[in-house]
Amino acid sequence: MRHFPLTVLLFLLTACASGPDFNTMGVDPLLTPRGVTAKPQTATGKSVQWGGTIVSTANLQNSTQIEVLAYPLDSSGRPNTDGAAQGRFILERTGYLEPASYAAGRQVTVVGTVSGTRTGRVGEADYVYPVVAAKQLHLWPTERSGGGNSTFFGFGVGGGGGSSGGGVGVGFGF
Repeated sequence: MRHFPLTVLLFLLTACASGPDFNTMGVDPLLTPRGVTAKPQTATGKSVQWGGTIVSTANLQNSTQIEVLAYPLDSSGRPNTDGAAQGRFILERTGYLEPASYAAGRQVTVVGTVSGTRTGRVGEADYVYPVVAAKQLHLWPTERSGGGNSTFFGFGVGGGGGSSGGGVGVGFGF
């Protein structure tokens, strides 16, 4: 019983620290949106794990297309917006995704297959977008406060004495 609070703490830290479980088997970690734009013929059919900030979301008849400004990913697969942008890409997902949820400014990570490129415009400039057919998609929660990619964690310990011999309480906040 003496080690119970420590065991609970370690379990909760592990549960809170882990991100989504991406299946990255076969993913080419060196392939970036800019790299695909430069040599699309060599990238088509390759698996990638990319993420970034949503620029726009459009629902089509049978699928949803999301334009994403790509950033490097941290160890949990979350986009690190403190890093340099890696270009833009189009994420395609079969079915309907709610544009209010997949709104501009939200962060998303996708594991999928490069299905080719598509020409579009960014402002007045022509732009070639790599297209990724999504197999796995994760919409990251919005930041509660502050900024960056930090996670809030709080820990408190309390104790008391009295005629019953005292006790210890442990509290957690995530």
